[in-house]
Amino acid sequence: MRIAFAGTPEFARVALEALHAAGHELVRVLTQPDRPAGRGLKLQPSPVKQFALAHGLPLAQPRSLRLDGKFPDEAAAARSLLQADAPELMVVAAYGLILPRWVLELPPRGCLNIHGSLLPRWRGAAPIQRAIEAGDATTGITLMQVDEGLDTGAMLLAEALPIGADDTTATLHDRLAALGARLVVDGLARLQAGTLPATPQPAEGVSYAHKIDKAEAALDWAQAAAVLERRIRAFDPFPGCTATVDGVALKVWRAAAVPGGPAGTPPGTRLDAGRGRLVLACGDGALELLELQAAGGRRLPVADFLRGLAGG
Repeated sequence: MRIAFAGTPEFARVALEALHAAGHELVRVLTQPDRPAGRGLKLQPSPVKQFALAHGLPLAQPRSLRLDGKFPDEAAAARSLLQADAPELMVVAAYGLILPRWVLELPPRGCLNIHGSLLPRWRGAAPIQRAIEAGDATTGITLMQVDEGLDTGAMLLAEALPIGADDTTATLHDRLAALGARLVVDGLARLQAGTLPATPQPAEGVSYAHKIDKAEAALDWAQAAAVLERRIRAFDPFPGCTATVDGVALKVWRAAAVPGGPAGTPPGTRLDAGRGRLVLACGDGALELLELQAAGGRRLPVADFLRGLAGG
């Protein structure tokens, strides 16, 4: 099948690799422009771009696809390319740009999206993070038809995946990426065979996975320890949760909810838990910090971190 692909991060690269390995004709790859990254803030190509270049796939990196937006010339150039490419279908995975109507209408078979949740739960930008943060026991992948709404299109294929008690966004991301790659290849085979029915999303159970804001990263000890523990896992690897303990600003990468101190202990109070341990009272229960990172430092187990603060 002649396919145009639109995606940017590693989640999308895994799907692109699977489509390439399955023998589909990838007539165009769209990905976002290179972004500054690392300490030197050098421009870095997206994982999707790196794969496309390594395999000689036609590439385009418009800053927008909206003909009436800030970069109409780039959008018009992208439209001309896609019209010439004449894809039968577009596959979208974490692209990061809104697809205007002209894109949705260009391929005869429309546009399919690989979404990292079981729709209609967690429509939006951060479904993996929000599922962990909410304490969901299950998530999954939905292969869906793209329409002009926010992840509101008909569902074509879906498969569930359990969320482990120790899952972070990093670990869950990798399993979902692999599942999404398998489902899109399976889905396209069914589409070609005419056995991929579209099912409208139910009106019940809709929730929105709003984009992660760095302001959410600061731990509020007045919240329940279980809530904070889930947020720490949800915000790993980005943006990481932050806290100030004994006057030291740090990032918290791993923690465990434990029983709290005496009744009436103010949230944020450091509890006596023994040498090499760091436990703070919360609004409900307490949080034992297990892996920490100081500014400019490395992630360290808490015992090593505390020895460093003590000077050895």
